Amino acid sequence: MEFFKKAKSVRLRSHHQKYLLAESDEETVVQDRCGTSKNAKWTVEMVEGVENVLRLKSCYGKYLTAKEDHFLLGMTGQKVVQSLPRKLDSEVEWEPIREGFQVRLKTRYGNYLRANGGLPPWRNSITHDIPHRHHDWILWEIDIVEIRPESPKKIERSESLDEELSSSSFQLRTPSQLESCDSFGGSTIKYEGRIIYYSVADDEGTVNEEIEEHSFKFKGQNVEELTQKLEEETELKDITVCSKNKINGKLYPLRLGLPPNDATMHVVVVPSTSRAELS
Repeated sequence: MEFFKKAKSVRLRSHHQKYLLAESDEETVVQDRCGTSKNAKWTVEMVEGVENVLRLKSCYGKYLTAKEDHFLLGMTGQKVVQSLPRKLDSEVEWEPIREGFQVRLKTRYGNYLRANGGLPPWRNSITHDIPHRHHDWILWEIDIVEIRPESPKKIERSESLDEELSSSSFQLRTPSQLESCDSFGGSTIKYEGRIIYYSVADDEGTVNEEIEEHSFKFKGQNVEELTQKLEEETELKDITVCSKNKINGKLYPLRLGLPPNDATMHVVVVPSTSRAELS
């Protein structure tokens, strides 16, 4: 909590390497890889009289709000939106719980802010619940955008803000270190690993070429780790990860090691229910 007390505004980055964004409709909240737009900036407000509780306000002046409505009928996840209630109640209050170099944001009802993966409509959505799977989906890395001004006090000349911040175990990033976005045209943040582009085959083993491939950053070293990561991304079980022959279009399972030098990969996920003939 001391970390947030120093921050005037922050960005929140999910397990999927995407940032919490306030959409321009001033209601929807999503996650996106572009973290340099104003929509990724959240102002931190401390709740007076309550320890370890804060509010997060979007660039539209709306608060990050945990609603009781279900995100999808019959599913456990509940909606997270931007709102400006007449009375600032527990729906807009979050309790940060530190876990290593990351935090969980807990609602006053015991749920956690969750960045969802998988296929649409779950992909890039934000909900709050208590996950029974994918516990890392409720972990967030926090980037300080602006430091909260401190109350005037007498300090020794040797003291400095840089010394104070360097003592924090959180990693701080400046906007120039974040991923580039067309609206900024800035520099690109570099993460270790490779980009994986993937499509999901249908029951006949066909890939719809008109649907844009999904992608994520992968830091694993072998096919087994890649398979596990793709199962998390797609929420499918017992999948086969395949490459597509550029000449005849046939699919063949990945059995050897991954390409060297963190080369970008394009793969096809074949569900266990598919009747595709694999080479």
